Amino acid sequence: MVFSSLLFVFIFLPVVMILYFLSKEEYRNYILLVASLLFYAYGEPKFIFVMIGLIIINYGIALWIDLQKRRKFYKFARNLLIIDILINIGILFIFKYLDFTISTYNFLFHRNLNVIGVALPIGISFFIFQALSYVVDVYRGTVEVQKNLLYVALYISFFPQLIAGPIVRYSTIAEQISRRVCNLEKFAEGGRRFLLGFAKKVILANNLSVIATEIFIKDIQTTNPLLLWVGSVCYSLQIFYDFSGYSDMAIGLGKIFGFELEENFNYPYISRSVTEFWRRWHISLGQWFRDYLYIPLGGSRVAVPRHIFNMFVVWALTGIWHGARYTFIVWGLGYFILLVIEKYLVKPEKRKNRFVKIIWQIVLLLCVNFGWVIFNSGGIRSGFTYCAAMLGIYHNPFVVDGAIIRYAREYGFFIIAGILFATPIAGMISSKIKGSRLESLADVVIPVGYGFVFLWAVSYIILGAHNPFIYFNF
Repeated sequence: MVFSSLLFVFIFLPVVMILYFLSKEEYRNYILLVASLLFYAYGEPKFIFVMIGLIIINYGIALWIDLQKRRKFYKFARNLLIIDILINIGILFIFKYLDFTISTYNFLFHRNLNVIGVALPIGISFFIFQALSYVVDVYRGTVEVQKNLLYVALYISFFPQLIAGPIVRYSTIAEQISRRVCNLEKFAEGGRRFLLGFAKKVILANNLSVIATEIFIKDIQTTNPLLLWVGSVCYSLQIFYDFSGYSDMAIGLGKIFGFELEENFNYPYISRSVTEFWRRWHISLGQWFRDYLYIPLGGSRVAVPRHIFNMFVVWALTGIWHGARYTFIVWGLGYFILLVIEKYLVKPEKRKNRFVKIIWQIVLLLCVNFGWVIFNSGGIRSGFTYCAAMLGIYHNPFVVDGAIIRYAREYGFFIIAGILFATPIAGMISSKIKGSRLESLADVVIPVGYGFVFLWAVSYIILGAHNPFIYFNF
């Protein structure tokens, strides 16, 4: 089940909200837990046992670690942490990377081992990272161990962020699980945020995906390079609105039920450096790797060779986290190369020359765009072929042909809107309206606008429009 479906919007969510707000406060967590398990079990009920098993294992090991620490058996506690990490990563490996590893082994050593064909549980990378962070934080002493199994289960399985993040730390919502505020103001704010994400996903991401999908399957070597640029830009916008829209919906749903989840996107395409881009894109993932891998490895406070090695490990694993494909690994290592260049050659934060900073920002945007081409391609060769064709290597003319005109006529609004709303322009307009003579008019127009946009988005779903979700399998 996904948020951008009629089943979720008109049946599942209303039923959960009615039960939640009509029940006594002490029962609300249990309603959310049951709802979360049902949400995950829909479509793939067998994988609910994988999640429940992981919940029990991490809950039990966290209690055991806490007990050993109180007894001052620190080495035993450390060994328990290592066991927990191995179990979680082992399960993730089996479901997500085992077949890929077998195929790679067959290719490298000319073997013919049978690929098992392991099905991938939805969102496994997200909830395993949440479970791991909880146990690690208990070991570090940054959070108190939770003795209520059902509370740990709710933290790991909470349906608003279960299958696509943001990756929530237990420290963020530990107090909220046992005590939180639910009121009309927060409910309204959450509803608006959900509608914003819903519109991003259904109206912008889905329409942009039509263009990207059609262009990416063309014969690259004979296609107009300008058309290939249109496809790559549309995919760059699609993945942003697809994922950030889902994060907006998750944050909005959290507010509806009284939870404050952290932001996951902050206009990444206005970034002036690679470092800034990853502070704005998939924020929760970047922070997870920083706190649980990069800093424990030594971070940047080490010799240059070790710092480069630390970045290599982080970005290789960032690529691998996204899936068992060589294109994801290349995509991740591309950011590693960019960061090495940025930190040791360009150093934009130390440059006084504004022109150099602008040039580096343009280079960054181009590299991000080329990176998404690799990310979206079926293989490394096809990805680099697409990138080369964008640069005109096959000598096809850069012309505004009939295909570009057709896309501009049919989807021009969505492309322009996608580019504009990838910047803080809406927030800037809103801040200028506040306190002006237009504020009273805006108080009437904006709610009507939300209603119109919601009906517009729902109409696409009813008509069976293209409705993919890129991060659904991560």
